Amino acid sequence: MGYLVKTIFLKSRASAMKKAFSIPGPISLPVVYSLFAMVIVFCSLAVSPALSAEDAGLKPGMATPVNADGPAAFMERGALSFRQGAFGDAVANFDAAARSYEKESNGPKRCEALIMLAQASLFTGQQRKALAAAEKALALARELHDGRQSAAALDAIGNVHLAMGNEELAGKFLNEGLAVARESGYQDLAAVILNNLGNLRSAQKRYSEAQGIYAECASQAEKASKPGLAAEAIVNGATAAFRADRYADAAMLLQKATALLRAADDSYAKAHSLINAGIIYSDLRAHLPEQNQSLAQQSYSSFSDAIVVAQRMNDQRTVSYAYGYLGKLYEDEHQYQEAIELTRRAIFAAQKSNATEALYRWHWQDGRILVHLGKLDEAIASYRLAIRDLQAVREEMSSCYANPESSYQKTAGVVCLEMVDLLLKRSSRLREGETSEPYLAEARDTLEVLKVLELREYFRDDCVDAARSVEKKLDVVSKKTVVVYPVLFSDRAELLVSFAGRLKRFTLAVSIDELTKEIRAMRKTLVKRSTWEFLPHAQKLYDWIIRPLENDLEAVKPDTLVFVPDGPLRTIPMAALHDGRQFLVNRFAIAITPGLYLSDPHPLNSMQAKVLYLGLTQPVQGFPGLPYVGEELKSIKDLYGGEMLLNDEFRLPKVEDELKKEPFSIIHIASHGQFGANIGDTFILAYDGKFTMDRLSQDVGLFKFREEPLDMLVLSACETAAGDDRAALGLAGVAVRAGAGSALATLWHINDPASYELVVEFYRQLRNPSTSRAEALRAAQLKLLNDQRYDHPGYWAPFLLINNWL
Repeated sequence: MGYLVKTIFLKSRASAMKKAFSIPGPISLPVVYSLFAMVIVFCSLAVSPALSAEDAGLKPGMATPVNADGPAAFMERGALSFRQGAFGDAVANFDAAARSYEKESNGPKRCEALIMLAQASLFTGQQRKALAAAEKALALARELHDGRQSAAALDAIGNVHLAMGNEELAGKFLNEGLAVARESGYQDLAAVILNNLGNLRSAQKRYSEAQGIYAECASQAEKASKPGLAAEAIVNGATAAFRADRYADAAMLLQKATALLRAADDSYAKAHSLINAGIIYSDLRAHLPEQNQSLAQQSYSSFSDAIVVAQRMNDQRTVSYAYGYLGKLYEDEHQYQEAIELTRRAIFAAQKSNATEALYRWHWQDGRILVHLGKLDEAIASYRLAIRDLQAVREEMSSCYANPESSYQKTAGVVCLEMVDLLLKRSSRLREGETSEPYLAEARDTLEVLKVLELREYFRDDCVDAARSVEKKLDVVSKKTVVVYPVLFSDRAELLVSFAGRLKRFTLAVSIDELTKEIRAMRKTLVKRSTWEFLPHAQKLYDWIIRPLENDLEAVKPDTLVFVPDGPLRTIPMAALHDGRQFLVNRFAIAITPGLYLSDPHPLNSMQAKVLYLGLTQPVQGFPGLPYVGEELKSIKDLYGGEMLLNDEFRLPKVEDELKKEPFSIIHIASHGQFGANIGDTFILAYDGKFTMDRLSQDVGLFKFREEPLDMLVLSACETAAGDDRAALGLAGVAVRAGAGSALATLWHINDPASYELVVEFYRQLRNPSTSRAEALRAAQLKLLNDQRYDHPGYWAPFLLINNWL
């Protein structure tokens, strides 16, 4: 329900707080916090003055007109909500106004309402709604031959594309809008569009160009008597200068901006420009240590002024941000009592305004401060709230993809890992009657949230976790399975290991840098099939990851080890770890999964399997031929029957027709596949084009909605770039993305008879109904391992069983 917050009278406490401020040395804000300046620039895009609050006839405190349900009243209420930062209410009112004006056939007013609807929708993260409204406004403005509204609509469309990361389209529409505004003589509107063009250049990290555009915007805004816009542009210019490492320039620009802001009328933009200025002032302290004290004071003053402005406007969302960042300033100075008081004031204001995107920040901040105060249980409670809020606000934050540094997943990753660290610490400080398992289970569940977010971000798809509705956790389905969940911190690694549903924790005294170095060395040497240089690295990794579990493994005697790998661990095959006498695959069947709750755990019904075979033996599109594919597919077809599309028949439209026609349970693709760091670099080669992940999930994903979903996807010739953790994440998530229960895929491509031998043996083993997918792969790998021609793990280790291993 929220916290009981002590009343803070800012003015009466101002001098006391200033006196309390002691600065021990230059401290910069952590990167996730200093990025708020860029988030404001990129996501709180400047409002085109096609319709201002004054244009709508609105004055602060003005009563609603007599016709409370008329379009003018909707516009006034929308403008008031927009001014106060209540963007959800603004959307509802502008939407109602646009529909009312449409019924009245009032084109000019409808156009104004649509432009404001687009801007308010963008602030709430509703990008599609914003784009649709702006495009309708543009069409209408052009019908009306209204230059001002045409320019404002073009600006709104450009801003939506900028928020969506479509930089080329953003530039096209913003430049077109600027040209129309200038031709029509609307210099104030041209200044707004210039500010947004500066935002575009900043998003592209072209900071020098951005600074020049912001300066031009400020000059034009001052000529048009728009001091608030001029100040906003100068603050944005200071942000660009800071990003370009021109710290003295940034400080000088901030001085000019804050002077202008104090003279400007109260507005949402003024308050947020003050907050941005406060953040940059604080960031500058690390780079201008000789000005440390004065910069801290300027930061404090900017946040304090923002609170006063926001309170006068009754803008509780902005009040929340200003109090929160002021609390952060005190947190950095280790003045935790003042910091927590201000932070809870921020939480209270965010709750009043339903500002979930602010709440996660301040619950997180509250948790960190409580850790410093030694209140671990209270800190964990605050982190729980932060993670809850993060999940609720995910879609709004995803609208900031224009700035990759501010990605939702990075922020969520920091919060989730800090929470896991707290839970692990708490599990080590048990009181009488307590057990560690509830804390370990919550730590793992928190990591599961992060695993889903990682896949969502890589695939840019909110539906990758659709299968999470399953009730059974995969680690308790089989009593003969041990699940190993590595957690990588900067100073150590932890293993959360489930032995038949019983969780244990193992702490490894190895830093992430040491671990990554060994992993990279193993991967680099493992592909060299002419040498055994990989062995020392495989043994060291075994000692770190498996050796601590030996006693428990001996007691449980599992048949399968399942890893939920993290970061660099995704880039190596665990089967190739070596204990000094034998490989890990000699002892256990091995599988990986991107998350424990991402699959429906059920065995494969191989006896009734319907298989579709797709393959290329011929060179196409610059890729070499795969001469062993024909024999591979023929041998498997002899075992299972099914439909085959080879070479010229393996065309995208024909594949789609086959998938619509027949409910296949296995799809086997023997063709070049590439998993890159970005989803755009990930594809599977067909004869006439490429199966992108979007197209694969669209076609194969049809099975998600059938009574019998796709059991298995086999990719027998794919590869990922060595040392590329994100590419390996894409490989690990391919089954989930395609809607398949499991996938068999390779970390690197083996273009020789070894691949044929292993894949065919895998299918042969699967013919036995009592053999799991993991056991079938182990048997196939052991067949090669026991063959002197292929005993090097470079031949058999890259094959990974992903997701459901039963």
